[in-house]
Amino acid sequence: MPSSLTHQVEVMGTVVTLSLFDEAGLDGVRCESAFEEASGVLHEVDRVFSTYKADSPLSRLRRGELSLGQAPPEVADVLDLCRDAREATGGWFDPWAMPGGVDPTGLVKGWAAGRALEALRASGAHGALVNAAGDLVGFGGVSEHQAFKAGIADPREPTRLAAVVVLRGALATSGTYERGAHLMNPHTRVRESAVASASVTGDDPALADAWATALCVGGEAVLEHLGRARGYEALLIGHDGRSVASAGFELASDGARA
Repeated sequence: MPSSLTHQVEVMGTVVTLSLFDEAGLDGVRCESAFEEASGVLHEVDRVFSTYKADSPLSRLRRGELSLGQAPPEVADVLDLCRDAREATGGWFDPWAMPGGVDPTGLVKGWAAGRALEALRASGAHGALVNAAGDLVGFGGVSEHQAFKAGIADPREPTRLAAVVVLRGALATSGTYERGAHLMNPHTRVRESAVASASVTGDDPALADAWATALCVGGEAVLEHLGRARGYEALLIGHDGRSVASAGFELASDGARA
């Protein structure tokens, strides 16, 4: 059986699970060091970007107490990504349309997961997985011959799976079935969603996260924009249970629900 180790981090208002896999066995010391490094990355992202911590650089920036030039450099990096995502999604992902000032939360969790995954590479493991409450990103697999598979919950009955995909890079899911109506339509400034959930696959977990947010808010209207984003595919599940996928969305052979 492949050797595996798991570590959990409470951060960003959720629990992030870090997992390492290698069928030849894992070096415990290297893995613990990698877990510590990845945990530090996640805690630092929370310190900088939390909108719930009044003294975070992002909160201070939102209140006008801090200029972008005075903020940690990663704030500017993330906001640049947000601008790219806003343009790519036709404005359906727009952190500048949120109440209280710019809020990149819809991209930061995926961005943080990607940075944590890079820290796990130091473990020497064949495969690693970061699960940040709906945002998954990994490299390798459970073993050399077994890729990671990820389930997408049925938003009407979250204990059941609507689909299973082979994880190649990142999978981000945005929906209302766990947190209620928390998504803001940037065009109407109303908390609403066009579909119950949107799941996006792609290479970059930050952009997959942004696309999932945009698609959940805008629904099928956003699929046209996604079609111009090379390497990203999506599955939308409506409030009525109807699903629609982009042309290249790939289910695992055992992942389609009748």
